[in-house]
Amino acid sequence: MINFIDRQLIPYIFSFSKQPTLFKELLVANKMYNDGLKLEGNMAGFKISLVKLYATFLLFWNIILLPIVIIFHYVMVKFDIKLDCHLSILLAMIFTMLFFSSFTIYRDWLVQRVALKLIQKGWKNHFPHFGFEKNSQEVSNIYAQALEDGIASRELELYVMNKLLKR
Repeated sequence: MINFIDRQLIPYIFSFSKQPTLFKELLVANKMYNDGLKLEGNMAGFKISLVKLYATFLLFWNIILLPIVIIFHYVMVKFDIKLDCHLSILLAMIFTMLFFSSFTIYRDWLVQRVALKLIQKGWKNHFPHFGFEKNSQEVSNIYAQALEDGIASRELELYVMNKLLKR
């Protein structure tokens, strides 16, 4: 399933920039990712197609929900169960809540997945000799320190590399 999402779904929903990630953009995105901040709209390099996102979500929702509804309907008819209208209203409210909350989870999960892949791709370009898993948090801390120290953008790469090599 994850393979299908990475190879088919993500390229269908997202469009990606052909330009490589700039060093400073990578540092900002890495810091935001490590801090657990929302990356959609704050990270360069990708754009989401909302129409395609809604379409795929509705397709998945119906693939999951239709069998449940069919089984529920069959049980109701088989045992001649009548639902009270109040219970029907409550069930409609619950399913509406589940629909919108699961869409938010679906969207955030896809954006986080795409952002992580773009950060890792940029990492291979700018930090080829340092593993992402091992050094991501460390680079994030170095970048935060560089912001505190007021390091200029043109000196940022040298500052980060020097700090990273000293550790």
